[in-house]
Amino acid sequence: MRLTSKPLGLIVIAFIFAGITISTWLGWWTTQSAKQPNKIPQGEYQGSYDPADIRGSYTFGEISSLFEIPLDDLQQAFLPEATDLETTRINVLESIYAESAAAGQEIGTGSVRLFVAYYLGLPFETSEEYLLASAVDILSVKARLNPQQIAYLQAHKVELDNKSAANDTVVSTAVVAVPADEVEHESDTDTTIKGKTTFRDLLDWGLTQEGIEGVIGASMPNPLVVVKDYCLEQGLEFGEIKLQLGELLELVDEK
Repeated sequence: MRLTSKPLGLIVIAFIFAGITISTWLGWWTTQSAKQPNKIPQGEYQGSYDPADIRGSYTFGEISSLFEIPLDDLQQAFLPEATDLETTRINVLESIYAESAAAGQEIGTGSVRLFVAYYLGLPFETSEEYLLASAVDILSVKARLNPQQIAYLQAHKVELDNKSAANDTVVSTAVVAVPADEVEHESDTDTTIKGKTTFRDLLDWGLTQEGIEGVIGASMPNPLVVVKDYCLEQGLEFGEIKLQLGELLELVDEK
């Protein structure tokens, strides 16, 4: 029996829909990606979500759901006066607490990772993450902390002088190119990437445009744009970008 093109086409379509139906029923088919951090691959906590894989694009609602931490605790720890924390991305912290970051005590995505890990007793390698005093207070009551963790939290606790900073939960992340005569450049001798560092600073410190673009994964914007503002606008994690750019600067210094 020879099939014509029309019956053959119908058979192919039927197979495709049957495959999708079976895959959906088995849970193999999904039309959208699930936002989930990687799981701890081995050891006592194998199979648990890894706090180290939390990304800045996650919302506090997603953190609450994934790690089963009450949203109220997250709110008290990071944005006590916030509204609609459910849909607020955690990378907004870097902008809200910019003054703290400028003082060398950055509160951002890394802070959320630390809080989640300590709250749940999960393994986590600290790397100079800071927490608000309110977050430390919650961990002191609800987490099982060892003496080393207690000492770390006390040494990395941030007391805000101006509590009203936490009230501003709607943060504009528009990237604005500042006129050249108004740009505040970092010291020529200090190549530490901070909250006010611009792409122009990076170039002045010896980085190439190609190197910068390799880190941010895109064409470099106007050199007068602040790196931190660019990261917030593009949904990039400033802490990770800063680390990678810092590694490039170290190579420049060694030459």
